[in-house]
Amino acid sequence: MPVLHPSGQNTCRGHIQDPASQRLTWSKPPLNVLVIRKIRDETLLEPFKELCRFLLEEKHLMVYVEKKVVDDVSLIKDESFSAIRNQLCTFREGYDDISDCIDLIICLGGDGTLLYASSLFQGSVPPVMAFHLGSLGFLTPFKFESFKTEVDKVFEGNAAIILRSRLKVKVVKGMFQRNEQLFSSQDNVIVPDNHINNEAGKITLQLQVLNEVVVDRGPSSYLSNVDLYLDGRLITSVQGDGVIVSTPTGSTAYAAAAGASMIHPNVPAIMVTPICPHSLSFRPIVVPAGVELMITLSPDARNTAWVSFDGRKRQEIQHGDSIKITTSCFPVPSICCHDLVYDWFDSLAQCLHWNVRKKQTRLTDASDSSETEN
Repeated sequence: MPVLHPSGQNTCRGHIQDPASQRLTWSKPPLNVLVIRKIRDETLLEPFKELCRFLLEEKHLMVYVEKKVVDDVSLIKDESFSAIRNQLCTFREGYDDISDCIDLIICLGGDGTLLYASSLFQGSVPPVMAFHLGSLGFLTPFKFESFKTEVDKVFEGNAAIILRSRLKVKVVKGMFQRNEQLFSSQDNVIVPDNHINNEAGKITLQLQVLNEVVVDRGPSSYLSNVDLYLDGRLITSVQGDGVIVSTPTGSTAYAAAAGASMIHPNVPAIMVTPICPHSLSFRPIVVPAGVELMITLSPDARNTAWVSFDGRKRQEIQHGDSIKITTSCFPVPSICCHDLVYDWFDSLAQCLHWNVRKKQTRLTDASDSSETEN
């Protein structure tokens, strides 16, 4: 099992932890590895097969893979992979609980693979090693070309870790509704009993969210009108297309597109970003991690609102419903390729082209400078 500990090299900093001291070591060698592969992408078949062979034949590990990944027609037809395929342990999202038996998660794909891996663990999350094989790759720092070397380094321990905070979200439905109405039809999953509680005709849904909770106006042509509470006090009403409540990890996703600042994942904070607010003075704000935000429909709202969690499980919010959001006790330990500072700024430059521009040419001599000034 993994152990996170400070290195002890910077005790003079007092109670402020040095981000570089966040390291991963193993109390015992990892035995069970979960491999998450981006589906519907044929280019990932060969990397997936190479990784599974390496983990099973060279590292002698138990490898868990989602059943729909193993049932891929291309893998079934590949006779050379059949021996490896038969050794893989399979599971189905929403039906099989693997949260207590995984020591390490390896993701192949883009940022969506890491978000999906996070959704599988509603409690403690194993360390995640993410390889950049998708379209964006902001959260996936490793290159697959050297995957054997990189995996060996992680197994040896003492790797740098970013603890990506998550949001604990509770949706309380004011009227009794059938359980399956809490989810969009395309998800078609069964939620564990401890995530939904029926009390006094109410349904409580609890989720762990890595990027953001988005409340929007849905298909309605009217502005959304929701009230925002902080620790039980009404802060403001949001009139516009909606509001985004995000983690620092999510600050570089939808929130950034809506005009929010980008926050390093190590900063303990929650971001509140309006979507096209009907007020020029409504700017994104950052509140301390640990506060409880609550979002409800305003009493005079003309229409309902819709909420989604990391882009999934979209559902309608009606009068009497409430969404409570606070910082989760279960972050996602994301393994760094270099360190948590370099990786983040490298992602800003490579994926978002942050501050990338054509450089101004230097002046050739002093006469050019004087002529410019005149």
